[in-house]
Amino acid sequence: MNINSTLFLQAVVFAILVWFTMKFVWPPICKALDERAQKIADGLAAADKAKSELASANKRVEAELATSRNETAVRLADAERRAQGIIEEAKARAVEEGNKIIASAKAEAEQQTVKAREALREQVAVLAVKGAEQILHKEVNAGVHADLLNRLKTEL
Repeated sequence: MNINSTLFLQAVVFAILVWFTMKFVWPPICKALDERAQKIADGLAAADKAKSELASANKRVEAELATSRNETAVRLADAERRAQGIIEEAKARAVEEGNKIIASAKAEAEQQTVKAREALREQVAVLAVKGAEQILHKEVNAGVHADLLNRLKTEL
């Protein structure tokens, strides 16, 4: 065989191989590569979209946290004001109750003073009658002389 014919035959076989590869092998490979490139592009786009959504979600979370902190501060201030109001009200009630107790104690002391004076008057009247008996050397009848004893009590 001749080198030219071998070379020519190899060129024809190579051309058939190239044609076969271009016709049947190359399109599925290109299709697979294009699909892979599309998947990568979609994944990158999804990642960018997720990153932007994450940033906006973080901003919303920060805004909600700020709002929550402000509301908490307002509620704490309201609670402190209410506590102060309750404390002041309790103090006022305690002072009022203390005044009532003092007034009651004064009234009770006054009543006890009046009772003690009455008891003292009774004792003085009894002593006066006994003293009069001693002076007169006779018994004084308390039932007969009740008016006299009552006047003596009132004068004391």
